Amino acid sequence: MQPPLAELQKAIGYTFKNEELLIGALTHSSYANENLSSGESNERLEFLGDSVLGFIAAEYFYKDRTRLPEGELTKLRAAAVCEKSLFSYSQKINLGSYLFLGKGEIITGGDSRPSILADAFEALLAAIYLDGGMGAAKAFALPFLKISALKSDTLRDHKTTLQEVIQKNPEETLDYVVVAESGPDHNKVFTVEVHLNNNVIGKGKGKSKKIAEQEAAKEALALMGL
Repeated sequence: MQPPLAELQKAIGYTFKNEELLIGALTHSSYANENLSSGESNERLEFLGDSVLGFIAAEYFYKDRTRLPEGELTKLRAAAVCEKSLFSYSQKINLGSYLFLGKGEIITGGDSRPSILADAFEALLAAIYLDGGMGAAKAFALPFLKISALKSDTLRDHKTTLQEVIQKNPEETLDYVVVAESGPDHNKVFTVEVHLNNNVIGKGKGKSKKIAEQEAAKEALALMGL
């Protein structure tokens, strides 16, 4: 029984003109080896999809993070296209339930294996690219990349990043100063300023001093264009 291709196309927001490309993207090597008449596996599409996704990610971060240096852009792209991220993208569209897998892979849970799903996501992107061009590929991939970027921002240690920037000039000194506390003891809000050589370069608020310091560092980095 074939997976419901119409359901998947609705989930990804793209309708294929050539459904053979979609079928190819969903065909794992284990299924292709067991069913020789099914055509080739998705490995070649996965190879292409890896490059297509890398380009889309590089272009997106280059345009969206205009002040970030090459090293930081490389880190963002790497995080967005790593196996862990690709696996999470595939889960959002329930890609595993649409895959053509060999009997052995079905028994051992291949439809939820991160490496298989990550490869299938890249193969699907390549199929969309071949069927609808770069515009269609970007429309499919960009929402996932934007989510990855937001997660990266959330996890970013702004204090460490700011410290690394300032350390490039050893004569500079960085200090965090609590300038205000408000609210009852069980629900205090702290206001912290970050000082560079006694000059205020950022201010932040939070329910703990650590959160406020992170927010102050974040504002300072934003003022620096980082």
